[in-house]
Amino acid sequence: MTATAHEHEHDAEDLCEAGAELYARVLREGPLPAEEAHGVPCLIDAGLLQPSLDDPGRLVPVPPAVALHRLLRLSGERVAAERRREERLAAAFQPLMRAGALPAEETLTPSLRVLSGTERINRAITEALAEGKEELLCMQPHSNYHSSAGARAAQADAMVRDQKFLDRGGRIRVLYPHTQRHIPLVVARWERLEGDAEARSLDEIAGRLIVIDGAVAFIPGEGSAERSVALEIRQPTIITYLVKVFDRFWRLATPMHPRAVQPPSLGGVTARQRAVARFLVEGHTDAVIADRLGMNIRTARVHIAKLAATLGSGSRAQLGYLIGRSGILDRAE
Repeated sequence: MTATAHEHEHDAEDLCEAGAELYARVLREGPLPAEEAHGVPCLIDAGLLQPSLDDPGRLVPVPPAVALHRLLRLSGERVAAERRREERLAAAFQPLMRAGALPAEETLTPSLRVLSGTERINRAITEALAEGKEELLCMQPHSNYHSSAGARAAQADAMVRDQKFLDRGGRIRVLYPHTQRHIPLVVARWERLEGDAEARSLDEIAGRLIVIDGAVAFIPGEGSAERSVALEIRQPTIITYLVKVFDRFWRLATPMHPRAVQPPSLGGVTARQRAVARFLVEGHTDAVIADRLGMNIRTARVHIAKLAATLGSGSRAQLGYLIGRSGILDRAE
């Protein structure tokens, strides 16, 4: 390999001077013959140039907004992979830590405990909440309200549990995605609770979380889509971090109860459509967008269609370009 080739072995964020100049030139002047880019292969490797559909021998530029969002998505995937690795390490070492030579009183309340099975998880939450008397923090990505007898029984038990906590003088704060704001059973639940209870909503919630009195937290275990595995955390440093994350989301959220405020609309684009737009430019499918925003796929497609109509887009590819050019993501709440 020549010295020139070595000079172009770098990441996209370290784009070399020659690559930056050529990319800017193609953006100004249009397609160029593929052989002119042989000296700067980093542009193709970074996805900034691609062959033309009409003439494979010529290279066309990928719009900067599209390229940026694609690179950010890849970076996010790497971060998510590292987080999953951290969770696997925590799960792998948890039984090893319990097997260590700990004092008897510490073995009774391990700082990290894996709970398996819905019944065991609910029992642990109920027992922890029965001892609580200050504040319950909760993030609920999906409420899963439906008319089955089991779901209604679970909701009834949760109502009794939460009302007893409020009766003891506790405070409840819950974060939902915007899609839960108008579900009748969700609204009815909050209207029935008596005491210091508040709810707010965001475009997207990071994940399910319960924190009781800043002393114990519950989060879902990896791959527990059916909520069959959870982690019980009693490590003060981790819980302090989780509370700070919750408070950060809480300050950004829109009030839902007891005084409802509608998310703002900017330039005819609603907050929910901006959330859809963010995932579109990141290249996600309709199914992924629906899951991340807590809606069904049909509703997600309705929002995509309304967004396309507002921006005057005739195709999905054009929609991504128009979203980047419109600046609506720069003005997100």
